[in-house]
Amino acid sequence: MKIKYFILIVSIMAICSCGGTSKEIYKDPNVPVGKRVEDLLKRMTLEEKVGQMNQFVGVEHIKANEKSLTEDQLKTNTALAFYPGFPAPVIEKWTEEGLIGSFLHVLTIEEANYLQSLAMKSRLQIPILFGIDAIHGNANAPDNTVYPTNIGLASSFDTAMAYKIARQTAKEMRAMNMHWTFNPNVEVARDPRWGRVGETYGEDPYLVTMMGIQSVKGYQGDLSNYDGVLACIKHFVGGSQPVNGTNGSPADLSERTVREVFFPPFKAGVDAGALTLMPSHNELNGMPCHANSWLLTAVLEKEWGFEGLVISDWMDIEHLYDVHGIAPDIKESFYQSIMAGVDMHMHGIHWNEYVCELVREGRIPESRIDKSVRKILTLKFRLGLFEKPYADIKESMQIRLCKEHRATALEAARNSVVLLKNNGLLPLSADKYKRIMVTGINADDMNILGDWSAPQKPENVTTILEGIRNITGDRKITFVDQGWDPRNMDPAKVQEAEREARRSDLNIVVAGEYMVRARWTERTGGEDTDRSDNQLVGLQEELIKRVAASGKPTVLIFITGRPLAFEWAEENLPAILNAWEPGMCGGDAIAEILFGKVNPSAKLAVTIPRSTGQIQMIYNHKPSQYFHPYVVKPSTPLYPFGFGLSYTKYVYSDLQLSEQEIKPGQSVDVELNVQNSGSMDGVEIVQLYIRDKISSFTRPVKELKDFARVSLKAGETKKVKFTITPDKLMMLDKDYKSVIEPGEFVVMVGPSSKDEDLIKKSFNVIK
Repeated sequence: MKIKYFILIVSIMAICSCGGTSKEIYKDPNVPVGKRVEDLLKRMTLEEKVGQMNQFVGVEHIKANEKSLTEDQLKTNTALAFYPGFPAPVIEKWTEEGLIGSFLHVLTIEEANYLQSLAMKSRLQIPILFGIDAIHGNANAPDNTVYPTNIGLASSFDTAMAYKIARQTAKEMRAMNMHWTFNPNVEVARDPRWGRVGETYGEDPYLVTMMGIQSVKGYQGDLSNYDGVLACIKHFVGGSQPVNGTNGSPADLSERTVREVFFPPFKAGVDAGALTLMPSHNELNGMPCHANSWLLTAVLEKEWGFEGLVISDWMDIEHLYDVHGIAPDIKESFYQSIMAGVDMHMHGIHWNEYVCELVREGRIPESRIDKSVRKILTLKFRLGLFEKPYADIKESMQIRLCKEHRATALEAARNSVVLLKNNGLLPLSADKYKRIMVTGINADDMNILGDWSAPQKPENVTTILEGIRNITGDRKITFVDQGWDPRNMDPAKVQEAEREARRSDLNIVVAGEYMVRARWTERTGGEDTDRSDNQLVGLQEELIKRVAASGKPTVLIFITGRPLAFEWAEENLPAILNAWEPGMCGGDAIAEILFGKVNPSAKLAVTIPRSTGQIQMIYNHKPSQYFHPYVVKPSTPLYPFGFGLSYTKYVYSDLQLSEQEIKPGQSVDVELNVQNSGSMDGVEIVQLYIRDKISSFTRPVKELKDFARVSLKAGETKKVKFTITPDKLMMLDKDYKSVIEPGEFVVMVGPSSKDEDLIKKSFNVIK
């Protein structure tokens, strides 16, 4: 009897030691996350672990693209996908078996909840982590608030708005059962040919850093409240200065340039608590970033202490084999990427099979797999997905597109429009002009939503034409539709606009790029839509010239994600606005600025070059860059970084420094007066630049080190104060260590980076 009892006890103990049958500590929300992770990890098979490291596109995405894409088209498409031979039912089955850890391109709450229900049928019931490219609001999915794109947000120099938009975006994402945004893009954009400039915060490391920090904090909030999402700082690193301006092409950059220009926003993102990071498509100095152990291990993990999750970009691990040629096959690509520091694969069917083989062959230690899976499980626990795997469909639209979020989108759009030129024409009087002609490819199109936007319901988007009509009424407006495609404009329509321009009292041309993702192969701007030049596409310049030839006042408005060259327009038109990609409320915001209901305040977050031949054109260049100026054409930009006009005038005076000499480690206070000497209330963006006059390594002619948005009523003067802290004086020595060298530092304050706009004083750092 005792023997039978002993056998029974041993049997029970053996059963309890198997995964899924002992007390499931990982399901207890009262247990610390670390213990829950370890309890779950020890229950998982190798296949389940490796499955957690793999992300797939959603089943509805698969079904749609199985019908519309061929296998040959699939090889070069970087936005759409399906899995030949593995239709949606196979992916659903793998989800039920617990072999998929994450999905992207899931665009409805219904599909997210459905896929989550499949995961809940799996042995361990590990929930799915849903990622989405929520770049400026959760705009890539329908029925969400669409804010201005990042380049417009950066032009507001409004870090509080960056936080606010990210916070609201996170709430709308969680209302759709989305948990992870592939944003902020903290690359420093230094080539306007690159189609993703609009996805960034511009060309200046400091501005990019400040906007990125607040975006990270806004997205993540307090994850335990079910309204925070994972931020993903991307793309690490150098892809924003590709050798030929195209996305994913090589970047050959010195370590000094990488550390001085491109690293700071990423380091700041890590310090701000970003929980995930994405490497860049490109190779950096000959080593693809997805296999670059110097970047992902030596710098990111060991030097900076990043403990978060590293996810690959779209099929970029496979590209180690089929594009870069540093691996003999896909299996070897997986090996190189994992050992370099990548934790999750976006996306594909062979990952589970080959990675399990690599572990069983002893090439990848299972402990390395466990390291990645710990990160993934930790994030899922922190997000509360085990307790709340579903989103409430009934409550979803109470959050998405709510009144508060729409108001933020409108305010952000108002603050993102840069007035580049105004010879007294603006603001317009609605009563003065009896007949107004509006034309151009972007006058009445959802293209104002910008890249990374799904088509939205018409009632949720105000086009520029609609915004103007909202102020002037319909009777005054004549619209000449130029279609949406700049590459296929109709010459007859251009001639029609020319005729109407002569009959009108005022003409408004809305030009620029085309970024709508639904017409992926017909775009001229956005992700993977790079240009060999930065001129206007198609008949747009001819349209502008013909309309202007009427002799009637002409306003030019640009909708674009990149700086465009328009020398003729700058020389010949009285008023030009760069509205970037202003989002769903862009039409109202632009109309309010045109007719003086809003005073423009935005400043350029990138330099606008005169032509492609001026590239690279950045404000913070080294002293020798224009030692020999260009001949025939000027060496100056069309418009400098930080430039933007207002309907009032601001006067800067009485610049004072608290110290004339300091020692390393001490700070200097900077004070000045800024007066609104005009007759209209406004907001001025005051910018502080510094130059290290003499240094052991060359330093830029000026570097942005602080800025402030200052509200000023007509006639009002305010004292503006900055503090130059030691970190703003640092440079890298020969060993790439941060130091403050003794010598003269020039302080420059003004409304733009242009020398003529700045007032200056110096102080000295002494030993």
